[in-house]
Amino acid sequence: MARADDIKRIRQKYRMLGRVLNEQTRRLWAAAEAQAIGWGGVVQVSEATGLSRPRIVRGLRELEKQDATDPGIGNRIRRPGGGGKRLTDKDITLLPDLDALVDPTTRGDPMSPLRWTCKSTTKLAVELNGQGHKISARAVAGLLKKQGYSLQSNLKTKEGTTHPDRNAQFEHINDLTKTFSRRGQPVISVDTKKKELVGDYKTAGREWSPAGSPEPVQMHDFPDPRIGKAIPYGVYDVNGNEGWVNVGIDHDTPDFAVEAIRTWWKRMGSRRYPNATELMITADSGGSNSARARGWKMALQKFADETGIRITVSHFPPGTSKWNKIEHRMFCHITQNWRGRPLLTHDVIVSLIANTTTQAGLTIQAALDKRTYPLGVEFSKAEFSTLKIKPATFHGDWNYAIVPHSSD
Repeated sequence: MARADDIKRIRQKYRMLGRVLNEQTRRLWAAAEAQAIGWGGVVQVSEATGLSRPRIVRGLRELEKQDATDPGIGNRIRRPGGGGKRLTDKDITLLPDLDALVDPTTRGDPMSPLRWTCKSTTKLAVELNGQGHKISARAVAGLLKKQGYSLQSNLKTKEGTTHPDRNAQFEHINDLTKTFSRRGQPVISVDTKKKELVGDYKTAGREWSPAGSPEPVQMHDFPDPRIGKAIPYGVYDVNGNEGWVNVGIDHDTPDFAVEAIRTWWKRMGSRRYPNATELMITADSGGSNSARARGWKMALQKFADETGIRITVSHFPPGTSKWNKIEHRMFCHITQNWRGRPLLTHDVIVSLIANTTTQAGLTIQAALDKRTYPLGVEFSKAEFSTLKIKPATFHGDWNYAIVPHSSD
């Protein structure tokens, strides 16, 4: 009768404590109960808890030592080397086979160590299991993360053909940026942000506001000819982590682009770099700062003559504008700052841009540019021949310097 009572008592205790006990404390508690019963205790505790007899016996041996410094007791739950083996230890061909599956579709930013894969973990797990491995989709995700991969959406990943010198141009821009920075010369990234409708129109995103009182906006995005659009042209100081934005109201032309650079230099650049003799500009290959636009180079020559500064320009290859630093260091934060808020007036747009900041210390200044910039301005070969352009030895169409005439 006593034996049945002991088993019932131990079973009740185990039901209450079993959920909070870990592997080590469970066997020590079971051993303590068996020790308290005496002869036959191991059998009774095993019957009451379902723990194996060897496990309880091991706990008795640990109790006998009573040494907190012993690795069997201490803070260690398992003995050294205990526990399940890693998948890659049990299956030495798993990782090479996974890399072989992922590698053909690996692609990414040539200026970043991040690698992407467009295959899902479920599909990779199915293919690996078909090769004789035993692995789940979750385990595949863990291995990919350890190998430096991150899963990306399969939308809009096909970029089409790329220029054969694409990566070499990235490396050229990177090396040149480092050279200018070491010499204390300014490096700026420039581009035109997406044109924005001015007025009570819907903008992407949401903003906290009193429940039930969303900002009313137009049902359709038909531009108001009386107000027009806003054309933000940005200048981002790569080393200073600060920017300037000219908000235009007319056309996005080369003169408009260089006017933004000129205004940045007058208000911000010349103060930060009072001893500058050079300026490096990174820009896209298209738009108002196109590598082929004569107007862009003519306007830059005028700016170089005004300041006496040698201007070095490097264009990103076609189709790679997203790698221009202004896109992911400034423009994305501006868009985030005005999410869910209608851009009612040009002044509202300027204020929202100028109040954009980040935890990394980004600061931006902005102003409304009310000048007119006519389209279709052409320059003759004779006019263009007056420019002092020095093409680089590598891709002179993308990389060139414009020297002030005063340097003669």
